[in-house]
Order: sequence, then C-alpha cells, then structure tokens
Amino acid sequence: MDGTKRITSALLSVYHKDGLEPIVRSLHRLEVHLYSTGGTQEFIEKLGIPVTPVEELTTYPSILGGRVKTLHPKVFGGILGRRGSESDVAQLEEYAIPPIDLVVVDLYPFEETVAEAMKSRISTALDVTDRDVTGPGVTEADIIEKIDIGGISLIRAAAKNHNDVVIVASRGQYPELQRILDQGQGKTALPERKALAAAAFAVSADYDSAIHNWFTGGTHVLRYGENPHQPATFHGDLNGMFEQLGGKELSYNNLLDLDSAVELIDDLATWQQDMSGRAQSSPEKQQDMSGRAQSRPETPFAILKHNNACGCAVRSTVKEAWDAALAGDPVSAFGGVLITTAPIDNATAEAIDTIFFEIVCAPSYSDDALRTLRKKKNRIILIRKPTAKPARKLRTALNGTLEQAPDTVVDGPANMKTATLKAPTAAELNDLVFANILVKHTKSNAIVLAKHNQLLASGTGQTSRVDALEQAIAKAGRFNFDLKGAVMASDAFFPFPDCVGIAHAAGISAIVQPGGSIKDNESIAACNANGQAMVITGNRHFKH
Repeated sequence: MDGTKRITSALLSVYHKDGLEPIVRSLHRLEVHLYSTGGTQEFIEKLGIPVTPVEELTTYPSILGGRVKTLHPKVFGGILGRRGSESDVAQLEEYAIPPIDLVVVDLYPFEETVAEAMKSRISTALDVTDRDVTGPGVTEADIIEKIDIGGISLIRAAAKNHNDVVIVASRGQYPELQRILDQGQGKTALPERKALAAAAFAVSADYDSAIHNWFTGGTHVLRYGENPHQPATFHGDLNGMFEQLGGKELSYNNLLDLDSAVELIDDLATWQQDMSGRAQSSPEKQQDMSGRAQSRPETPFAILKHNNACGCAVRSTVKEAWDAALAGDPVSAFGGVLITTAPIDNATAEAIDTIFFEIVCAPSYSDDALRTLRKKKNRIILIRKPTAKPARKLRTALNGTLEQAPDTVVDGPANMKTATLKAPTAAELNDLVFANILVKHTKSNAIVLAKHNQLLASGTGQTSRVDALEQAIAKAGRFNFDLKGAVMASDAFFPFPDCVGIAHAAGISAIVQPGGSIKDNESIAACNANGQAMVITGNRHFKH
C-alpha cells in the first residue's frame, strides 16, 4: 500500500472564519461529511451546506460556557481510531463512532489577547492617546478564557494519528489543504499527512510556550524591534530580574544590550571573587596591577554599545572604575548601557549624569544618587536582582532553532599556560585575564587591548584578525593611550604570526590566545624573537 487516504469526513472547529469558505465549498463538492461546533457550524449553515453538529454526534450539549464541546470519546475515538487495527475498527463499530479523516482547527487567539492587554497597559503607562486601543481593558480573566483546550487536544490527537488523519492546525495551512482538495481530489499521501502533522505539533508547541511565558512572567509587547518597522515582544520575567526605578519602557535593543552587559559584568565579578579568595589564602601569589597583594575584590564598571564593551575598568571604588571606563572611549559611551556590581553613590551619579546614556544598572543606589539620576525622566534606572539565568541559549536560524549551552568558562591564571621563553609578569597576567574576559564578550573576530585593568581599545566584528587588531590600535591612538606594556587578547587563534609583529610594533608586551592553529609555533617563535610573553588557554570564545 502507498499510504494514500481519501478524506470522507471532516471536523471543523475554528476561531477565525476568514479564508474558510473556499475550504468548506471544496469539501462539500467532494461529498465530505462535515461535523462542526458553535460559530463554525453557524458559518457553514449560512453557506447553505449540510453540517452535523458535534452535539448530535456526542449527544451532549456544549457546556460550561463553551469550555467543553469536543472533549468526548465519540469525537476523539473517531480521530484516534487506527484504520488498520482490527480491534480499533471493531470498537468504533461497537460504539457507533464514525471515523474522522480531516481535522481543521484555528486556536483561540491567546497571544493576540495578551498583546492587546499589553498595548492597553503601555498606553496607560505612557499616557499615549493615539494608539489603536479600543473598548475596555483586557483582563486576566479574558486572557485565561483564550487558553484553548479542545482545539489543542484535537490538533495533537489528529497529528498523532497522521497515518490515517489529515490535520490542519492554523489558517496558514489553508493553501496546502486547498491544494490537496483541488489537485488531489481529497486524496492524501502519507508524506503530506506527516508534514502537516509536524507543522501541527509546531503550532501546539508555540501555543503552549506562549501560555507558559505568560504564566511565568508574561509577554511584554515592546515599542518595536531592532528598527521601528519591526514589531517585537519579550517572553520572560523582567520583573524577576530587574526593579525599574525610573525611565521609559525597555526596548528590544535595550534588552539585547542588557543581556550582553549582565554576561560581561558577571564574568568580571567571578574573576574578582576568585582573586579575593586566592589572595586571602596566598597573598604573595595574587597581586594587583601595581604588584600589591589584593585582599578584597575590586569594582568593575562597564559601558556597552551594540552588545560590545566600549569602556571597562576595575578599580578600588565605583567612581574610579567609572572614570577609567569612560576614558576608554568617551565618544562611544554616548547613549550606552552602564553596569556595575557596586552600589552607586552620589559622586558617581553626578559623574555619569554629565553624559547621555540609556540605562544604568547596579545592585543599589544612594538616595542622593537617585535624585541626581532621576533628573532626566527617560533615563532607565535598574536594580539588578539575584536571578538564575537560563541553562540553554536559543536563537532562530533558517527554518529552525539553534540551541547551545552558555559559555560559562572564565579563563583565570590557572588556565593560562605560558608558551614562550618569557613568562608574563604578575601585573601582565592580571591584565591578560581581564582582557580575555572582555574579548569573550566582544563580537568576533575580536581583539582587546588592555592595561592596568582598563580597556584601552577593541577591534570588533571584523572579517580579519589583522583588521581587528589594526582597528584596536588606531582607536587606542585616537584616545591617546600609550600601548607600551599593554596586553592583547584574541578570541580565537592566530592563523599566522602577522598579528604578533603588529602588536610588538605597537608596544604590546603580552598576548593571550586560545591556541590550536597549525602555525602556533610560528606565533610563539615570533614572540620569543620580540621578547613578548604569550599564554594559551585552550578555550576559544567566538561570539556571533
């Protein structure tokens, strides 16, 4: 057998009726027996086409305000009964259950209802009067009622029994069904049914994910996506991660920058905590940039633009860390996202108040600092809450989804194996760890230059590692940084020793890279000839 099946009966239960009429007329033309519910049944009857109410099949009326209509053995038995199973066929006959060959469902508009509720909320919060919001506000009860039960059950049942049943789970699949009815005269092959079943399970998964997201923190309708013509939403619990003390609603780009900022600052905090622990247990082995033993973690402060750090430094006070971070690139800091691990006092608030920025994020603020920062009403002020981050990273690609574990590796001194005749000094090693954390969070191909726990410059998102290095050197020169004694970090190996020579000519004394090139020995030899130190971590940190 080739698995070809003819559609002789169909159950239609849809929320939106647009696009349904041609389907119904084609089914009638092919003498398919129609079953339907509620509004769909009325729609079919108005077309003058015969239809059997589901209530007549089940002998039960629609009850509980329409919550229970199709949830009955005579419906699900007709869908799930296996035509090739003698026992299934016998039971269908015993209980007078007619087989159902086609199920057409369009689910209650849960996401649309949530979006309407968010639109109303945003309009109220921002006092916007020209938005397309009509009628009374959408309540939580309204959203709950748009959680489809019968429809999602019909989809899963029909998709499970795709060996015998055709499932159409959304209006987007009407064209494919129409093709089957017109060209195939109601006959379907197993690959067609299997493809529709796969699409149906995708509809089910997306629908359940939307409901889960709403229950666990909600779906946030954003002002727009990366650009004003792109609608966008955020699914997650923002309130569980941040307390917003002022400013406008967070945007799509704000959230992307915040994600990068949080990832970077957490790695810097991990490093500082590790330094503190090792200094307390063995002070002579852990020294700061001046060669002094560090007895406590210092404060990192970072400034990000377009997911990359344009300024970053670690200092003994939050104000000193801000000053050093801003010095790295005061031009790019304009409109940036600021983040630190220390409470912000008024001296720091007054310093950052002198520039325009989008967001500041810290664990807390003094009362005076809040008064200073709130002078500009659109400035977003966030308190970071202790929150577990997702165990997996997801992103869409092509016609599917990519999933990976997050890059949680923070390469400390123990990971850095000296490959050259000259070993880095304690101060250089400290800077190499700092620079390597920064390059991990910089778009590839990436190069980071640092000295005294301060980002001097970076080359970001280049197609050539030489281009990335030359970009970084040029940028450091633009802000009058002396690269003599600076260190360089690369997110991936050097395929050729050319970057080593360029770095040496600029005054860079130590290099960290993951290693792994077939020409590592050439880069190491170039360092030896130049009197540079090179350490290898074994961990690549591409960021695309």
